[in-house]
Amino acid sequence: MSGKIIKGIGGFYYIDAEDGHLYECKAKGILRNKKVKPLVGDNVNIEILDPENNLGNIVEILPRFNSLIRPAVANVDQTIIIFAVSEPEPNFNLLDRFLVSMEKSGVETIICFNKTDLSPDNMEACRSYSKSGYETIFISAREGEGIDRLREIIKDRTTVFAGPSGVGKSSTLNAIKPEAEAQTGAISDKIKRGKHTTRHSELMHIGGRTYIMDTPGFSSLYVDSIEAEDLKEYFPDIAAYTGKCRFNMCNHVSEPDCLVKQAVADGEISRIRYEDYVMIYNDLKEKRKW
Repeated sequence: MSGKIIKGIGGFYYIDAEDGHLYECKAKGILRNKKVKPLVGDNVNIEILDPENNLGNIVEILPRFNSLIRPAVANVDQTIIIFAVSEPEPNFNLLDRFLVSMEKSGVETIICFNKTDLSPDNMEACRSYSKSGYETIFISAREGEGIDRLREIIKDRTTVFAGPSGVGKSSTLNAIKPEAEAQTGAISDKIKRGKHTTRHSELMHIGGRTYIMDTPGFSSLYVDSIEAEDLKEYFPDIAAYTGKCRFNMCNHVSEPDCLVKQAVADGEISRIRYEDYVMIYNDLKEKRKW
């Protein structure tokens, strides 16, 4: 029987099978011997061991059209990266590192800033991402603002919801489909950071061909396996200037007559984005020295 992995916990995988039942399965030894690890979102074939208790084994993982490392999921059409305008304060460097990671994976990404009802202080900085080359939307899950646009974006697609803890991923999911009953957690009053309420990636069926993967929050993300000189190609707003500067191989950091730096000065490229680009570029250069 075929099905889709919707959750994996401690070596057990929960399969939404074609007969409409949810089966608890383990991966057969042949998969472990091949060092193939099942991922949430995988389409699989299973054998039924105990029909009464819905128990079985995964015997085959069907071909993936893509997979991500962080979050560890498979067969996704797009990612919506959610950050809060406030509480917690947006970590733009973390956002840009995630965007690079998704760009490297070739997954379409939409930026979503939640909690627009809380504070206008960071709105200008957040709005600068509208120049990043990614669709950027603003919502308030609590007030229901922007949720209709979000529903349009996810319709008939498998979408990963990702972002730091406490930004409102689960609350946004609840706003989209209240009956999903995603677990939500309070923000710690002391440190203004989210409690890790979503501990495992989980695929949720919203309706029709629409699925959402709710993933655990993260507070760090390292960009590696990219050469510093190639980084500019993973920033769409910066990549648009490739070959147009005085020097064809300009890295847009210390070279003279750089059109990217001029675009930053003119407000055509987000200064926050550019400063993050330089920081990541220098990190990659330092790693090469190691």
